[in-house]
Order: sequence, then structure tokens, then C-alpha cells
Amino acid sequence: MKRRLFLAVLLLTACIQLLIAQEVNSTLLLYNVNIINVVDGSISQNSALVMMGGNILTIGKNETLRKKYKDSKKINGERRYVIPGLWDMHIHLEGADLVPDNKALLPVFLAYGITTVRDCASDLGEQVLKWRDQINHDSLVGPTIFTAGKKLEGKNSIWKGDLEIATEVELNQMLDLLDKYQIDFVKITENRLSGDLFLKGVISAKARGYKVSGHVPFDLTISELVDAGFTSIEHASYMLRLGGDEEEVKQSVLSGKLTKGDAGQKYAKSFDQARAIVAYEKLGQKGLFVCPTLIGSRQLAFLDQNDHQKDDFLKYLTQRFTSNYAWRINRMASDTDEQKQQRKDSYELVKKQLPYLQKAGIKIIAGSDAAALNTYVYPAESLIEELMIFNEAGLTPLEILQAATINGAQYFGKFNTMASVEEEKVADLVLLDKNPLEDITAIRNIYGVIKKGRYYDRVALDGMLKQAISAKSSLDLERK
Repeated sequence: MKRRLFLAVLLLTACIQLLIAQEVNSTLLLYNVNIINVVDGSISQNSALVMMGGNILTIGKNETLRKKYKDSKKINGERRYVIPGLWDMHIHLEGADLVPDNKALLPVFLAYGITTVRDCASDLGEQVLKWRDQINHDSLVGPTIFTAGKKLEGKNSIWKGDLEIATEVELNQMLDLLDKYQIDFVKITENRLSGDLFLKGVISAKARGYKVSGHVPFDLTISELVDAGFTSIEHASYMLRLGGDEEEVKQSVLSGKLTKGDAGQKYAKSFDQARAIVAYEKLGQKGLFVCPTLIGSRQLAFLDQNDHQKDDFLKYLTQRFTSNYAWRINRMASDTDEQKQQRKDSYELVKKQLPYLQKAGIKIIAGSDAAALNTYVYPAESLIEELMIFNEAGLTPLEILQAATINGAQYFGKFNTMASVEEEKVADLVLLDKNPLEDITAIRNIYGVIKKGRYYDRVALDGMLKQAISAKSSLDLERK
């Protein structure tokens, strides 16, 4: 049984790799499609586009390009809709004992229309860097990866694999290591890191030319971080602090008048929407990005109401992968009814902020925080659920598409080469059965995916999903 499963996985992998080898230098014509401009929401109907060498070579009318490129491989889109590939701007490929488990899930992102991901650091940092390079060199099937490698933290961090620092000397040593890794951005969190050294980390990373993302310490204000060079705030729950007096809370924490736990409660109880909106507008002028990651908050807030044991996505996840879910479940097992309701109320309040952030000019980047340690926040699937939450919050379909495409590219300064359907840009595209500008749920109805000019039809995408199921079964059997 094990051998049959193993051979099936090898065969599916070989077929996909053969497809890459055959198409890498070929010309592909996709015609009879409606191309969605995610910048302004316009649609070019009855259009065609030609791809070669991983990029979009030209865009034009059906008949013109069909005649000019009559010897190319042709795909009739049958009036379907073309959008850029989706970006998940916050995932974690993590777990030193989950290397094959994570690797098997990489093609699943493509099957969900996700052609680019931002890996926000983990104990698998060095492995993820290798996967990034293999995908870039077409020797591994998966989404384009931008990664922080490993993140900066204080001594005795609760997270595995962090680069722990206690002095400015150690900070610069770890930044030297990240330089050597050739990471794509720097991630900093506050579990054990003092605000003073955290801020120095932001300043030093920016000085080296990095985008800097992370959490928000209680002994710093959001404005301080942004002025120092903080590019993005991970998790919109931190934005609720702008509805209170950050400076007062900061000084109270520094003086010992407030514990971090008390500071969190103070922000929750004193939230002023009008005050928050004014602060959002100031930050919008400074070019801040925010990655809400609401799906994780929702899963935990409603854990007492939703039974995830029969979730369809579990068929892709190994028992070792999902065993990590228990730690959060156990931690919440003794919560009172009041605490459960507070969690629900907090989720709803954060969700309510999205239209205000959007209107203020803050760039929302869609990210799921999918990770083995994040309970029921599934790779790939959770980004789609995150976008549905954006819809519930009141963002328009176009704003949602922008959050999952061009905003991510703008974050990395890559919009001139990626994330929209334009000539000379990377040919990462999704072919949808229906118009997502009319109903964003259309992103679930994928007819085909194009990754760097290589076309995966529905059969190939389903093959990727079957490969993931086979890999899960094989790994589970091996570990029994």
C-alpha cells in the first residue's frame, strides 16, 4: 500500500515537472477571454493574450492574435474572466518535523489560484529559502515565495527558530546573517524583545534597504514604528490601539503602572472609533500597509460553535501537522462565557475597521496567517475565507481583488513587473468561470491557472490536489 501511494506521488510530480519542461520556452495564446483590470475595475471583453518565457508578450483582439500566433499553443477561454494570480501576504511554512508535509502543500496554493506568498518567518527559514530558489528556477512546483527567513526576537522567545537578541551588537550580527540568507524582508516580533531594541531593529533593517514588518510592542506607539520605517503591521487587531491614548499606555507600561495584559484590556475598553479614524488618516498619508489576518481570529472566536472535525481541507493535512492545533484548543478550554464573548466582540470590532482603513488610504494586504500552529487556519483555503470576510466587512469586490493582488506587489516594489494583466509583466493568471467584480465568490470557481506562462487546466489542478492527498496518506502511514 505504501509503495503504491509513493509511486502515485512520484508519477504525478513527474507529470507536472514534464509540463514545466515542455512549456518553459513555448508560446501560449489564451483567447476569447474577458480581462479584468484590477487597478480601475474595467474589463476588456473578447480579448486575447500571448505569453512567452514566463511573461505576457502582448494583449489584443482575438482574431488579430489568433492569426499572428497561429502556430502557438492555444487555449479557448470561452468568455471566462482573467485576473492576476492571488497573493497570500502572510503564511508560515513551519515545523522542523514537517518538512515533507509543507512541501507537499506548495502545489495546493496554485490549485487555489494563489501564485505568490509571503512567508513571515519560522523555524524552517533556511528550508523555505531553498524552496523559494527552486521555484524561481523551475525545479519545484509552487507559488513564488517572498520570505523573511527567520524573525528577530528577544531572548527565550516562545517561538522556535527565532534569531534572539539582547543587545545592539547581537542585532547587527543577526541582520548580517539575514543579509547572507538573502531574505526578502525583515520580520520583528515583541514576545521577549524590548521596545527600545525593537525600534533599533526597525531603523537598522530599513537602513539596509529592507521592508520591515511585525507586531506592535506595548512600549512603543504605532506612529513611532511607522516613522522609523515600519512597512506593515501584521494583524489588524493592533490597529484598535489607535482608538485610545497610545502614549499614555506606553508610559504606564514603561513605568510599571500597567502590565502588558492590563494594557491590552485598557485598549479594548476605551476604544474610540472617531479617534481611531483620525489616526488612520494620518497613517494612510505615510504609506502604511496592514495585513488583517482575520480568519485566524474568527476560527478561535467561534471555536465553541463550529465543529471543524469534518472540514474538507483536512484530507490534505497530515496527522502530525494537525496535531499542532491542540495547543490553542487546550489553552482556551477553560475560558468563561464572558471570555468567549469578548473574543467574538473583538473579532467583530476589528472586522468593522476594514472600510475605515481602506478609506483612510492605508493599504490592506490580504494574508491568512496559515500555519501548522494556527488552529484550523488552512494553507490556501484560509486566504479565500479571509477574502470572504473582507466582503462581509463591506469592502467592494474590486478592493478585495486589489488587496490580494496589486497591494502585495506594491509592498515589495514589484508592481512594475507583477500582479496585473499587462504586457511585459509576469504571466501569473487565474481563469475564472464567473465575473468576480459582480460576486467575489467567483474566485472559488477556477477553470485554469497560469504560473509564469505555464497553463494548468482543471485536470492538472485536480491532479495537484490528488497528489497532496496521496502525500498526506503516505506520510501518515510511514509514521505509524
